Amino acid sequence: MEFTFRPLTPNLWPAIEDLFSESAACSRCWCMYGRIGSSYKKRPGEKNKAAFRQIVELGPPPGVLAFDRGAAVGWCQVTPRDAVTWLDRLWQLKRVDDTPVWSLSCLYVRKRYRRQGITSRLIQEAQEIARRANAAALEAYPFDAEISPSASGSGYASTFARAGFSVVARRMPARPIMRYHIKNID
Repeated sequence: MEFTFRPLTPNLWPAIEDLFSESAACSRCWCMYGRIGSSYKKRPGEKNKAAFRQIVELGPPPGVLAFDRGAAVGWCQVTPRDAVTWLDRLWQLKRVDDTPVWSLSCLYVRKRYRRQGITSRLIQEAQEIARRANAAALEAYPFDAEISPSASGSGYASTFARAGFSVVARRMPARPIMRYHIKNID
């Protein structure tokens, strides 16, 4: 299959709406966890959806969609770390240092499209977005499947390692903080 990738702009809102409607987790969270924490669970999914739509409308694109022909089949949220401020409230994901990183904080691929390399391609797209934004590094917060078989909306450490990421902190055994270094900071 030939997949294409496009930043989530307002004109692609129907595509992400369709993609997230298939997943109970996505249709509840709408990539708000990194922004507002677990309080996203206390809000109606429609309120999270409206908040995320406003983020998309205001721009810049908060991530990238994968398409198979015209249908969205995957999503990756990639933003400056400052856009997902809730992460700093979590001891296991708080900032490692003052490097101006971008964060890859959410991944989702439709079930029937999994194990086809879409996650790896989304990570590559995120790396390119961070590079074009002149970020020093791209950070991710995956699960380490060798330690915990948890399902993950943030990907698996082995996938990120294959993409050139390395562990920069591990405050919790199953949840490393990994970085892809783009440029040196003086």
